Amino acid sequence: MLRVGFSRAVDQGENVQMDLHGKGDRMSKIKEIGIAASKFSFAAALTLALAAGAEASATTLENLQAAFNGESNANARYLVFAKQAQSEGYGEVASLFRAAARAEKIHAMNHAAVIEELGALPQAHIEAPAVKSTRENLEAAVKGETYERDTMYPDFLKQARADRNSHAVRTLNLAKTAEAEHARLYEAALANLDHLKGTKEATYYVCPVCGYTASEAKFSRCPSCFTSREAFEKVA
Repeated sequence: MLRVGFSRAVDQGENVQMDLHGKGDRMSKIKEIGIAASKFSFAAALTLALAAGAEASATTLENLQAAFNGESNANARYLVFAKQAQSEGYGEVASLFRAAARAEKIHAMNHAAVIEELGALPQAHIEAPAVKSTRENLEAAVKGETYERDTMYPDFLKQARADRNSHAVRTLNLAKTAEAEHARLYEAALANLDHLKGTKEATYYVCPVCGYTASEAKFSRCPSCFTSREAFEKVA
């Protein structure tokens, strides 16, 4: 009779001691080893999956940081654009830029709150805005807003949903909705720019919760986050 004694570490260090008795026993024990190896492979695969999930969460954090940086810069840029529009005699356009700047600040604050929830510090590198004519500034604003609406925020939302981070999804989605409205308002101003020369400041309404911006408050609640119209900030 052939008698062999040995131990093998499998399934996170568990020791399996077995004796093989004859040919039939050897086949049975080989099957046991195969099952143990399969369990070890599953544990390894699960570990890799969890690691991949951690990397995905880090990506959402990076996306939030990028969004925070972008909104912070948009706030600074639109304030400068407002001064340029005012100096050129486009009072209504200046008001629009100031309202949008306020909205971008709200977006940045919302993003910052989620970044802090994830244990990080919100970071922004404010660059000196390239200020040109009001027409060119509006064109730049339309380009930036449509990029955020059509590309940046949809991509960031896809990752946040994959990570099942509901707070990230909310702040990104609210910003995306507001940016779509900004793009529409900028496009309208650009199309009507010749008739806006010599206009005075106009009042815009900005939601203090999500940054939704409107030229008229023809609603009882915010179309995006349902905040009461009475809570909206008036920016001129």
